[in-house]
Amino acid sequence: MIKVVKFGGSSLASGESFAKVKRIIEADESRSIVIVSAPGKRFSGDMKVTDLLYLLQAHIKYNASFDDIFDKIKDRYKQIKESCGLKIDLDSEFEAIYSKLKKKTSVDYIVSRGEYLNGLLMAEYLGYKFVDSASWLIFNYNGKVNFEKSYENLAKIVEKTPKIVIPGFYGAMPDGSIKTFSRGGSDITGAIAAAAIDADM
Repeated sequence: MIKVVKFGGSSLASGESFAKVKRIIEADESRSIVIVSAPGKRFSGDMKVTDLLYLLQAHIKYNASFDDIFDKIKDRYKQIKESCGLKIDLDSEFEAIYSKLKKKTSVDYIVSRGEYLNGLLMAEYLGYKFVDSASWLIFNYNGKVNFEKSYENLAKIVEKTPKIVIPGFYGAMPDGSIKTFSRGGSDITGAIAAAAIDADM
């Protein structure tokens, strides 16, 4: 049996939340495809990482300094890494993202990094393989999902690596550029993944 499971931002907001998710997944061997959102609010008054990324993008748009916001985002992931005892090299990931931010990259790329980074962390934490959604979930140039190609891509991946973590919310255009769904799109990613591999649940 193969189950696709999706965890939203409030379920992945901190290291403590990650530990709960790990227990849920390890309680059922068939929970082999894991879709993750970006970290949500940890407490009242906190900000979701996706909201911070949209705020960061607004600063870029109006040529305002975004370093303070970027530092807040980095701190969120570093706290999860430390809490979970992970070894992932986040600094190199942040450097690559920052370089693109300086070049005024697309909104879709910016806001997708929340899921991307959380996926990397969760994959190491579970001992699963990280599969970037840009590598399999393909959009047509009209902005609609190319289901045939996406299904084929993911089926090939799962055939070789049955336990994977996928960041939700985004895929790639035919030219490789990042394309996001609307807010809440991680649910759509999960549904597409489940259909692609004919999951039992």
